[in-house]
Amino acid sequence: MIKLYDFELSGSCYKIRLLLNMLGIEYEAVNVDFVNKEHKNEKYAALNAFGEIPIFEDAGLRLRDAQAIMVYIARKYDKDNQWYPNDAESMGRINQWLATGGGEIMNSAGARLVKILNYPLDLDKLQAGANRVFKILDDHLATRKWLELDHPTIGDIACFPYTALAGEGGIDLKPYPNILEWIARVKALPGFIPMPGIPAQA
Repeated sequence: MIKLYDFELSGSCYKIRLLLNMLGIEYEAVNVDFVNKEHKNEKYAALNAFGEIPIFEDAGLRLRDAQAIMVYIARKYDKDNQWYPNDAESMGRINQWLATGGGEIMNSAGARLVKILNYPLDLDKLQAGANRVFKILDDHLATRKWLELDHPTIGDIACFPYTALAGEGGIDLKPYPNILEWIARVKALPGFIPMPGIPAQA
């Protein structure tokens, strides 16, 4: 069975839980004590030398990085070829947002770490970086329902958690109405599951 080394409050781990649930895939979750830095110990360093979660195992394969894991899940288990279509144009378009979800949007994740766990990071810089990418995201969503293609993809999942969790980093999403509508659309998808800080649709 698939094994996911998981932390309930991690948006990156949530990406994997969300995609697995939307595809109806069973898995075993192994809880990792992120707060006490269990993911940095020798046991987890042997699984992922970068000392990060999620870590994903399936049939002898071990992967790190949420975006890479989603690519694998979508290509192997999405029989409808919707979440990560295998034509070159679709893959290129989606990969842009995989990079954004693991890149610029992580400013929001960093701001959340400062606010929730008192990480010694530059909150003002992180919030400014998050607002910059949210303005780009909001403008992009002004003329479309999903980030790319005419349906949700793993690009949307890559960008969703730390955008939806922005308030926990002291970032107001009210100036971004298109993002708020997109968040509501994601929550309305079949198989959507909440996480702490991202409630189900009211």
